[in-house]
Amino acid sequence: MKILVIEDDKSTSDYIAQGLEQAGHLVTVADNGNDGLFHATDGNFDVIILDRMLPGIDGIEVIGSLRRAGSSVPVLMLTARAGLEDRVEGLDSGVDDYLVKPFAFSELNARINALVRRHQPEAVETTLCAGGIELDRLKRQVTRDGVMVDLQPREFTLLEELLRNSGKVVTRTMLLERVWNFHFDPKTNIVETHISRLRSKLNEQCDKDAIITVRGAGYMIAADV
Repeated sequence: MKILVIEDDKSTSDYIAQGLEQAGHLVTVADNGNDGLFHATDGNFDVIILDRMLPGIDGIEVIGSLRRAGSSVPVLMLTARAGLEDRVEGLDSGVDDYLVKPFAFSELNARINALVRRHQPEAVETTLCAGGIELDRLKRQVTRDGVMVDLQPREFTLLEELLRNSGKVVTRTMLLERVWNFHFDPKTNIVETHISRLRSKLNEQCDKDAIITVRGAGYMIAADV
């Protein structure tokens, strides 16, 4: 990872930089707020470690400028000020985490790793498969055993929910909430009607029932073994 350390105390910055470099990271050090902000807006860093009290502009001003500029880089603020109001001010300014001096490098490293994990975009599953059914979320296409199945938008969403939970029972209430966005029981057979239509389309070219009805519980698609 590329990590920017903005810290005016040389012994502290050397301690942090040495540990991070030994862990395999690329480290840039700035010893004042103005240089730190310049590097932060120009360096495409994965994480910034930011001291609160700095020459020039302080850490609060640095993070404020970054956030106003649209930067979402994870920032861990270091400070000798452990008061609640100080921590709240730092977090409100846009800091992602707060570490009070003195600190152990092992904790600093763990917090950096946690920040990076939190800011990594979640992998979007574009294809769902189970029971010979393949649903492509990007192409909006469904096949069963290689044969195209033509579904209406609501049927597609219904099947997607079942496939996301393949091997698990999905209740009628869950389907009402997740497919129709109903947070109450409309007292209709809307779920049963759509399940019936979806089942008919999926079974058209196959003898085996694609959707299993679990009496008194809900519906499921068997997971591939």
